[in-house]
Amino acid sequence: MSAVSLITGGAGGMGLATAKVVGRDHSVVLCDVRQERLDAAAAELAGLGISATTVHCDVTDRDAVGRLFDGAAVAGTLASVIHTAGVSPSMGDAEYVMRTNALGTVNVGEQFFARAGEGAALVNVASMAAHILPAELIPTAVFPAALQDPDTFMAEMLTACEIAPEEARSGIAYALSKSFVRWYSVAQAERFNGKGLRILSVSPGSIDTEMGRLEEQAGAGAMVADAAVPRWGTAEEMADLLAFCASRKAGYLTGTDILNDGGVIASMTERTRLASQ
Repeated sequence: MSAVSLITGGAGGMGLATAKVVGRDHSVVLCDVRQERLDAAAAELAGLGISATTVHCDVTDRDAVGRLFDGAAVAGTLASVIHTAGVSPSMGDAEYVMRTNALGTVNVGEQFFARAGEGAALVNVASMAAHILPAELIPTAVFPAALQDPDTFMAEMLTACEIAPEEARSGIAYALSKSFVRWYSVAQAERFNGKGLRILSVSPGSIDTEMGRLEEQAGAGAMVADAAVPRWGTAEEMADLLAFCASRKAGYLTGTDILNDGGVIASMTERTRLASQ
């Protein structure tokens, strides 16, 4: 059977760019919440000689994610899941951002754990935002509840967002939800390895995609200007990294997060150090 790479958010900038890379030697299954964009993505891939199976799926719907994996099983043997589906602060309120980014990751990750065979890899997309918040503001003790009691998890995480005024809570929810993605990708590594599976995350900086540009006026633009590499990253640069992390070449890579932000966090950290002298 064909080796299959399942890409969530597959019609988005990073997802589609990644499909163009992994589609060279894998069957590709794309899911997204927007059918018209899925159709356009499939047509673009077909023009490159890549045949993609498309599935309309909301990753916050656990049953829908189960059906997504059913479809991937029909396409072949699951080799990797590259989970790019997510939303930014400008796309909804704190509850929507938290549910999509955090619980969506659990839904995808737990289906992957239940169904994938030895040697398969799950690569989650976190964010440089997960590297910015001070550790004392991140309610890590609440994180395990996402796997056992999602309602309690959501209530506790939304309470944690109340440190910010109402208008800023979607931004805090984004940073906390991506901190959760980073945690999940580290904390579950030993459990996943028990089945011969890999799990890790990649934290992009400001990437020149439709979703990335939504945050240009909300601080991302200023961070880009002050980065060690003072430009926006490209979807293709992220795609090559995501594809490598999911590949057999990265067989020793698990339980970690890779920050690919053009040096934004490094620059911010050094400027803070110098300012404190």
